[in-house]
Amino acid sequence: MSILNVIKQCKSIKQLHQIHAHTITTGLLPHHKLAILNNIISTFTSLISKNNNKTCSNLSLATYALSLFNSIPNPTTFTYNTLIRIHTLLSSPLSAVHIFSSLRRLSLPLDFHTYPLILKACSQIHSLSLAQCLHSQVIKFGFLADLFVLNSLIRVYSVNDRVNDAHKVFRESSYRDVVSYNAMIDGFVKSFHLDRARELFDEMPRRNEVSWGTMIAGYSHAKLCREAIQLFNEMISLNFVPDNIALVSVLSACAQLGELEQGRFVHDYISRNGIRVDSYLTTGLVDLYAKCGCVEIAREIFESCKDKDVFTWNAMLVGLAIHGEGLILLDYFSRMVSEGIQPDGISFLGLLIGCSHAGLVSEARKFFNEMETVYGVARESKHYGCMADMLARAGLIDESVELIKGMPSGGDVFAWGGLLGGCRIHGNVEIAKQAAQQVMEIKPEDGGVYSVMANIYANTEQWDDLVKIRKLLGSNRRAKKIIASSLIRLNRN
Repeated sequence: MSILNVIKQCKSIKQLHQIHAHTITTGLLPHHKLAILNNIISTFTSLISKNNNKTCSNLSLATYALSLFNSIPNPTTFTYNTLIRIHTLLSSPLSAVHIFSSLRRLSLPLDFHTYPLILKACSQIHSLSLAQCLHSQVIKFGFLADLFVLNSLIRVYSVNDRVNDAHKVFRESSYRDVVSYNAMIDGFVKSFHLDRARELFDEMPRRNEVSWGTMIAGYSHAKLCREAIQLFNEMISLNFVPDNIALVSVLSACAQLGELEQGRFVHDYISRNGIRVDSYLTTGLVDLYAKCGCVEIAREIFESCKDKDVFTWNAMLVGLAIHGEGLILLDYFSRMVSEGIQPDGISFLGLLIGCSHAGLVSEARKFFNEMETVYGVARESKHYGCMADMLARAGLIDESVELIKGMPSGGDVFAWGGLLGGCRIHGNVEIAKQAAQQVMEIKPEDGGVYSVMANIYANTEQWDDLVKIRKLLGSNRRAKKIIASSLIRLNRN
């Protein structure tokens, strides 16, 4: 039937709706109801799995799917499975669970597709009790030998922070494949068991790009940057093609270490292999070059990106901020807003840092005041801390104190510490004592506050107080001295 081919060729939800309406208005649907509706719901699932639903809300899509399902006479297990999958794709896991319950009540036969789908829904709602119940059913009905079911069980236990249970399922199965290993490595990585993840990675009989990318991302996220870079280089030497996760992770590792030469190698690899630089990769490259001091290169890469998202803009804003490019930063933020990108907390943190470095106090005040009222972005402690530090450094000590007192939390170590730093610059001993006392109460192990106060007392020649603060530091066994360090790569050695 030609109408079935037309349904399968639909490129959007809107087109599918039009074809569906056509079958109703022409009277075609009643004569071929089962075939048409099954094809519509199958095509519908394919379209939403490709995120081809930008013009419709998830609620309207779920309602449409349910109306299709209710129109199908005598739905089969396949139909129920499809509806469960649709709801997991639309992030409606509770609805998926209700549909699964209906399937069980009707005593329809389950198949090897049912449990991976409902286990995915279980992962989305983070229900350990439901996962355990489904696990028992999997064993009872003999589905544990299926790889998709096994891998779904590993994921659901890992998501629920039961990585040892996931590992037990993994070890007890004799049907493991590369996906099983990847799921287990991902579980270890996300639970910060990197040694166990690497042990499993090393014993894998066969690896793929996902295996490498997961380990590299895990090392980078844990700030084990040298391990991430070393593993990436090994991956390249073995002719594996890194995915974007591996590339962005190694770029992040290079940025954290200031490894500009290695970062350039990764960038060159991307160019030589014709890898499309999307917003995700652009963000990684901008972050690398900005943090390594190559702001102009970062700007060139940023401007060349056609599909910049908020993360790409944030990387550029923060890069400009840390290099004191305050006025250019303000221009970029204006462009960001005018292009319809909604700023978030990181965007405003970059703005405040940039204004602080450039001494743009009035501009910082304006942005801080407009965060919630104009842009709908909630102020966090880091924003208050940045403002308190900037005001204090500008000599506006009293305003900084009032700002901290107005914080919802009553002030944290970063806000009081910023105020203390400003007091040291401007020699305000009395406010410095108050700020120091707050820091000592909030974070007794912070030895830096004692050093700052000692410096203030020495500068104001209050020698008795200097002796007292040093004795106080000596008697506080919890306090640790903060040892400053910096890193710069000079050559390959």
